[in-house]
Amino acid sequence: MKIHPLITTTDALADLCERLAKADFVTVDTEFMRENTYWPELCLVQIADDKEAAAIDPLAPGLDMSPLLDLMCENEDVLKVFHAGGQDVEIIYNLTGKTPHPIFDTQIAMMAVSQSEQIGYSNLVESWLGLTIDKGARFTDWSRRPLTERQIEYAIGDVTHLSKIFPKLLKRLIKTGRGEWLDIEMEKLADPENYRTDMETVWQKIRAPSRNPTVLGRLKSLAAWREREAMDKNIPRGRIMRDETLADIASHPPREQHDLAKVRGLSTGWKDNDIGRRLMQTLADSKPLTEAEMPPKTPRGAPLGKEGALVADLLKLLLKIRSREIDIAARLLARTDDLELLAAGQRKNLPILEGWRFEQFGRDALELVEGKLAFAVVNGKLKMAHIDDIGGNGEQAEVIAHVDE
Repeated sequence: MKIHPLITTTDALADLCERLAKADFVTVDTEFMRENTYWPELCLVQIADDKEAAAIDPLAPGLDMSPLLDLMCENEDVLKVFHAGGQDVEIIYNLTGKTPHPIFDTQIAMMAVSQSEQIGYSNLVESWLGLTIDKGARFTDWSRRPLTERQIEYAIGDVTHLSKIFPKLLKRLIKTGRGEWLDIEMEKLADPENYRTDMETVWQKIRAPSRNPTVLGRLKSLAAWREREAMDKNIPRGRIMRDETLADIASHPPREQHDLAKVRGLSTGWKDNDIGRRLMQTLADSKPLTEAEMPPKTPRGAPLGKEGALVADLLKLLLKIRSREIDIAARLLARTDDLELLAAGQRKNLPILEGWRFEQFGRDALELVEGKLAFAVVNGKLKMAHIDDIGGNGEQAEVIAHVDE
């Protein structure tokens, strides 16, 4: 494979992207810094096909990234391959308002062909190529220039290894017939809504202090205000105000701005500065949530009660057995929240009761809850069986768990 020198000019980037636009797939990775900023700072992009690879310096003076971004977001003929690509996709979305498409994530794909839960890149390379990655440059400050040859070599390795792994992984997917299972997962990864900040809903990520509409209305307004402040200043939202401080102010709002000096987690300077004034104005302008805006009374993960919790535990055991039987990551089959909702009696809008998940797991999960399926020890092995079939073939069976409605 040809490895190009670090690309720092628009002409060199355009030439590279023109060739890559004819490839069946490209592997992509990014290096970025976000510890001290709201927006992640893109510091390096690595890209490869099966013939060539290069690192691109987006911080190079005068470099126009348009050829690369067009390849990512406008070319539907080239598959873009990432590993754990959520943050990479987010960066591209921030730059373009679009996401790479079509897309493939090897971490998600590994969950469909093995029981690996979120396999790391180093383990992926070792598993498929038998290589050990030098992690010495992993904690590099990628914003500092110049980059060393070792740093660039380390970074490019992320895509050259992936370009060798992807065809092998694709063959295994085709052999197992599970490629279609991943279509929905990949479309979710590429959905722009995952990366768009909605000021109307950011408050929902904060642990609500109560179900009082007035308190939640203040929480909604404060969360949106904090997000805008962080964006404008390009600093992490936690540097403006921590979640627990924000929730506390929503529950116990100060009457006057000078009272902000008494709020734990805020600088005393807020008692008479501009940001403190904006905070107080936000509180004054906040309105109680309407009935339609209120969170559901039975949120995901609500207590099930003793019996429901036991049923959920049986469903989790069923999930472990099934994921082992078909060699798939349990997390790809079902989420704990969905199992608990099924145990609590919900039957609508559950992914495990739709599509391939229903065929592979949901049908049995439903039958277990409805008392038609049991766990049994048959010839010393734990298995699932229909109640009518246990012992029906002359096998010595002992039922160890059965839900009877």
